[in-house]
Amino acid sequence: MLSKEMVMAIPREARAFELGETKYYMVIVFNAIVCQCFFMGTVGIIFCASSLLSGILIAVLLPVTEILAVIFYREKFQAEKGVALALSLWGFVSYFYGEIKDDRKKKQILVETQVPQDIPNP
Repeated sequence: MLSKEMVMAIPREARAFELGETKYYMVIVFNAIVCQCFFMGTVGIIFCASSLLSGILIAVLLPVTEILAVIFYREKFQAEKGVALALSLWGFVSYFYGEIKDDRKKKQILVETQVPQDIPNP
């Protein structure tokens, strides 16, 4: 349950927002919609692919948001952000490289185990 102070904090923050109250509420609503879309997409990835892929995509998107913050909000690109970006991209590429390798191995085993259909029986 929300306390009275918490309920009163939102209008107070809206009045103090630099761009105006209307834009404050628009930011809150837009943020809620984007978060819902993100989590629905995450559930969709889990349903259609795997939870591992979902986790990897989330791990890649976190540093991407940091890069977008650097670009759009003019934040400083610190070493921690660079390390986070490099590690998440490494994990992302490693996952897909492993998937491609496994897929090639499965195809090769399938080709080796299939009996050709055009060989006549003696």
